[in-house]
Amino acid sequence: MLLRDKIAVIYGAAGSIGSAVARGFAREGARVFLTGRNQTSLETLANEIRELGGLAEVAIVDALDQAAIEHHLAELLAKTGRIDISFNAIWIRGDLQGTPLIQMPADDFTTPIMTGVKTHFLTATAAARQMVQQQSGVILTLSASSSVLSGRERRYHLTGGFSTACLAIEGFTHSLAGEVGPQNVRVVCLRSDALPETWNNPAEQIQRYMQDGTALGRLPRLNEVANAASFLASDYASAMTGTIANLTCGSIMA
Repeated sequence: MLLRDKIAVIYGAAGSIGSAVARGFAREGARVFLTGRNQTSLETLANEIRELGGLAEVAIVDALDQAAIEHHLAELLAKTGRIDISFNAIWIRGDLQGTPLIQMPADDFTTPIMTGVKTHFLTATAAARQMVQQQSGVILTLSASSSVLSGRERRYHLTGGFSTACLAIEGFTHSLAGEVGPQNVRVVCLRSDALPETWNNPAEQIQRYMQDGTALGRLPRLNEVANAASFLASDYASAMTGTIANLTCGSIMA
């Protein structure tokens, strides 16, 4: 087990990516603390993990509320004495894509940016303050391939503020990694391409277009993101920090 006895907190745990990573962490032996805003969804996930022999606890936490984040971490630390892994997978309004920038309302452009940057800042720095004290820990952030699309893809995909948000999260990852690295705390960003399992009735021609743009001829799967997260959070990746993990099936090669 890559994460045996590790303490992991997951923000946005009831979402598609958050739940996949939570299952992966638990499968690898971590004790997972699932947070979000939907009690029913969180409890369903926790019960699924427990039925498979994993350890999971649930808490309602608004990952855009600093006081709520810090209160939850204080309760977690009172139980465990440490935090080994922090992963933020909350939704940053990817639905506000598809409109040309010159036609987009300012709020639709800034919402993904403000949401993504603020939540990652709040959850990552809260975890980092404890990790710096204990001289260990891994912070995982979440981006997407839209941060570095080619010119051809930027003509095809109207990403609005989502691509700017992803680029900002990656920049924040680099900065935080530089600050906390001397205290043996690692910060790594997961950058995936589109995940068809999270789509609702995707148009076949769009999916085919995106698949044809990857080296593997397909798009990544949720379990692949979860497996990568487990590896990056483990001691096997102990030399990796300040990096962007490329989980795009080769749509991005950089």
